[in-house]
Amino acid sequence: MIVFDGSGSMAEMGFNDIDEPRIFEARRALHQTVPAIGQARRLGLVIYGPGGEGRCGNVDVRFAPKWQAAPQILDEVDQLEPDGDTPLTEAVAAAANTLNYKEEPGAIVLVTDGKETCGGDPCALAAELSAEGHDLTVHVIGYKVRGDQFAWEGEGHNDYKQATSVARCLADRTGGQYVSAETVNELIGALRVTLGCSVIGRLD
Repeated sequence: MIVFDGSGSMAEMGFNDIDEPRIFEARRALHQTVPAIGQARRLGLVIYGPGGEGRCGNVDVRFAPKWQAAPQILDEVDQLEPDGDTPLTEAVAAAANTLNYKEEPGAIVLVTDGKETCGGDPCALAAELSAEGHDLTVHVIGYKVRGDQFAWEGEGHNDYKQATSVARCLADRTGGQYVSAETVNELIGALRVTLGCSVIGRLD
């Protein structure tokens, strides 16, 4: 299951070293990776952020893993208009349940720009998935994650830019990987590694 951040911050750009909205770059990275990956494994999709009731009201399981899912994934993300807050804990839980994680093995790849803003506790979920999962691995890609406070160069700016997502514990507790990405190429590499298809990079 790919869990994709569609919250309002994916449209963010400006002072924080983001030249164009994260969503534009994420779309390009998915177009470069998902078609080939979709030939090698079944993929499903959860999107969180836009729509629903209130800022935290939408976690949308678009579909469970299936073969030849790439065109639908790309279409869903291309049409996405980022909005709302970030219920990433609920989104990962929905993906795990879709995978029937207590009975079946599975993998989740969370693509997020960082924070949980809807009251969820990703580390508590991580402990639950680790304890109760049959064989579930959660990988987390932190894409252009930013810290809480911006500072100009020489005043802690690098710490701000090199922040780590609160969702890292999901990867740490389930044996997954946490990968930071700042560029489209890094995001492409992270998607290939976490989806288990890094060999595809040598076939492009």
